[in-house]
Amino acid sequence: MSLPDDFDPEAVAAIRARLDMARAQGARVLFAIESGSRAWGFPSPDSDYDCRFVYIRPVADHLVLEQARDVIEFPIEGEIDAGGWDLRKALLLALGGNAVIVEWAKSQIVYEEIDGVRPRLLELLAEIVDPVKVSRHYFGLASSQATKLGKLSGPVKLKKLFYLIRPIVALDWMEQRGFVALPPMNILDCLAQTELPRQTSEAIRQLIDIKSRTREMGIGPIPTEIARWLEARYAHHEMNSAESVRDEERHARNRALATAFYRREAESQ
Repeated sequence: MSLPDDFDPEAVAAIRARLDMARAQGARVLFAIESGSRAWGFPSPDSDYDCRFVYIRPVADHLVLEQARDVIEFPIEGEIDAGGWDLRKALLLALGGNAVIVEWAKSQIVYEEIDGVRPRLLELLAEIVDPVKVSRHYFGLASSQATKLGKLSGPVKLKKLFYLIRPIVALDWMEQRGFVALPPMNILDCLAQTELPRQTSEAIRQLIDIKSRTREMGIGPIPTEIARWLEARYAHHEMNSAESVRDEERHARNRALATAFYRREAESQ
């Protein structure tokens, strides 16, 4: 387990209780990590705890007429938000270019894990996940947030601004590497490895620092350097999306690799 020293022990205990409830439903929790702003590198003093986990059910649970749901969800209570995906769901989404499971597998904040599972999963994901498809996932996130924020020249909810900055930084990171690799989950790691205008990078870091010390950032204008950069880079990625080459043989190979991985994990219980 690897948790920051400032994590609330009561919150951690509440999350562990939910993981125990998942196990009581017959799920084997492969790993449980923190996602959301804490893991993305821009937490506030009052950020929620967003626990996400991946689980698998025993083989016997598949030999029934009515399959269990492929998600386990718990009601959000206070600052605790916990939920998990069946490994099958996670792998199918990864094959389609969804970046979420890749980020979960890379999270540096870990509540619990079965030794060896995440390294094995990351090795598989490096083989089966198409970075070009992931870039579309990140642009989709950016597009959704840009719509919610509205015009960047006006006042916005500054706390929400990070949900546009993060995917744009990730897209720049990927483009600078020819869309052949997947970016870090943590925005500070991504910034450190991405060529951005110095003033823009500094402005983003200053905003992250303010958020780390402020419970409510409120509404205000976007710092000029960040607004200009966001407008330019969003337009650039909108007009210059990477093109993937359809390769049926590789697609079949990737599905076979994912299927074999899933089978091994299910049979190891």
